Amino acid sequence: MARIVMKFGGTSMAGTERIRRVANIVRKQQAAGHEVAVVVSAMAGETDRLVNFCREANALYDPAEYDVVVASGEQVTSGLLALTLQSLGCKARSWLGWQLPVRTVEAHAKARIETIDSDALIASMAAGEIAVIPGFQGIGDDGRVTTLGRGGSDTSAVAVAAAIGADRCDIYTDVDGVYTTDPRIVAKARKLKAVTYEEMLELASVGAKVLQTRSVGLAMKEDVRIQVLSSFIGDDAVPADDLPGTMIVSEEEMNQLVEKGDMERQLVTGIAHDKNEAKVILTRVPDKPGAVAHIFEPLAQASINVDMIIQNVGRDKGETDVTFTVPQADLARAQALLEDKRGDIGFNRIITDSKIAKISVVGVGMKSHAGVAATMFRALSDRGINIQAISTSEIKVSVMIDEDETELAVRVLHTAYGLDVDDDAG
Repeated sequence: MARIVMKFGGTSMAGTERIRRVANIVRKQQAAGHEVAVVVSAMAGETDRLVNFCREANALYDPAEYDVVVASGEQVTSGLLALTLQSLGCKARSWLGWQLPVRTVEAHAKARIETIDSDALIASMAAGEIAVIPGFQGIGDDGRVTTLGRGGSDTSAVAVAAAIGADRCDIYTDVDGVYTTDPRIVAKARKLKAVTYEEMLELASVGAKVLQTRSVGLAMKEDVRIQVLSSFIGDDAVPADDLPGTMIVSEEEMNQLVEKGDMERQLVTGIAHDKNEAKVILTRVPDKPGAVAHIFEPLAQASINVDMIIQNVGRDKGETDVTFTVPQADLARAQALLEDKRGDIGFNRIITDSKIAKISVVGVGMKSHAGVAATMFRALSDRGINIQAISTSEIKVSVMIDEDETELAVRVLHTAYGLDVDDDAG
């Protein structure tokens, strides 16, 4: 018998028919003798609808009241799932964020979970009750409802799993696992049996949409084993324990899987792409100490995340160009902030380009093998794809390219690293 947290996203909860399907998947896990807690998202599209209501009511909305409105989406689905489970003969009840409680810190609309009081939850699960918990919501120091930011239900599920000492956190999505790249772009993409926390963290941060970055970081810190699988399976399908999803595990567990022959050790695990970046170039910035700090400090204070940074070699006149990327959604704010600080920074003009994409190659194998970046640059060069910027970490190489070449670049690199499924195997 295991203690399992199951998380279902918005597409899985979109309407009563799908909620009934979810209830059947949950019931099977309990029938197998497991203690079960379920974390749910709002119905697909519901959060966007609620956000629009807030904007219509007051364009300069109070984040605390915004949280009250948008947290209601998950409250509806948790109640509906509990009702549906009861109709199938299961003991079930919903636990809202303030009832557990899920205590959070920091700002409204992007709060962080600090602690979850799990005693009542564990006692209820031990008594054979299925706990249904709305993701994305918690309670602040002031006793008010808070929300965790987009994709926050993944983080809720991992936090609940850590709090109750779950054996596993199953995250059900509309894909049946983590692939070497987006299968809609590369038909020969392979599903991975297991991925390390570190690799998943990099893949999530550079555009792979399977899991929210913060949830992977929390799983890594708390050592919560995550399994990614699909909720769109037939009613007579095998239980999740027998389903080949993708496990997100520690590097130690991954090494054990490789030693046992359950996994092949790949140099590159996956290729991610992100079209939600924008490029900013500041021309003729004074080439002197402190100039770059004047650029990036105001952006940091405004919580605008800067990714790739290139500072060209200073010219004879003691000037240089500085290029960097920001999320596309923050481009207008970043531009306004920099214009405001033009006097302090001393640049000549701002050039922006939102028609760019970031392509990233990720793999733990890079730590011990040279030549991964060279393979990337050669493969792109052979197809005439121009690289505008490069950034690297221990297990990742990212390049900035023209947005129109995204799909071609992903396919070329997938083949270059030998990730394509063999025709006879796939």
